[in-house]
Amino acid sequence: MAITREPIPYADRCAAGRTLASALATYRDTPGLLVLALPRGGVPAADIDTVLQRERAELMRREQAYRGNRPPLQLAGRTVLLVDDGLATGATMEVAVQVLRAMSPAKLVVAVPVAAPDAAARLRGLVDDVICPLLPEHFRAVGLWYRDFSQTTDDEVLTLLGAH
Repeated sequence: MAITREPIPYADRCAAGRTLASALATYRDTPGLLVLALPRGGVPAADIDTVLQRERAELMRREQAYRGNRPPLQLAGRTVLLVDDGLATGATMEVAVQVLRAMSPAKLVVAVPVAAPDAAARLRGLVDDVICPLLPEHFRAVGLWYRDFSQTTDDEVLTLLGAH
């Protein structure tokens, strides 16, 4: 007896991004629209103080590398799309939502290509909209919904930021 598998919906992050962009078409002409992305990797549950210290240092490094000398973004009164490559537990996204809510955006939207249904449902109560084209009933991990789920490098991020 052969075991059949569901096809993996996304070849890679670029393919998932194209699908997500189509799902976000209603936001395309929103004045002052701001798209923010979560940095790769979540925070594992371990020695919390050590993890927090390491993650804060890494976030500061990425902020400097990606933003350079540009001033911090002003979110007040703007529509903000907060994107990630997927939601497993949604914990990292929830923290980001709390931080962004304090900056008074007019509208806060979470956009991901794939999510565990319970994580998406929990976030719907915290934001104005959740856009997610794929909510698999048997979700186990974000990476399982991508054929290529290799990490995005800093150089790739900087190239993409420079292209737009």
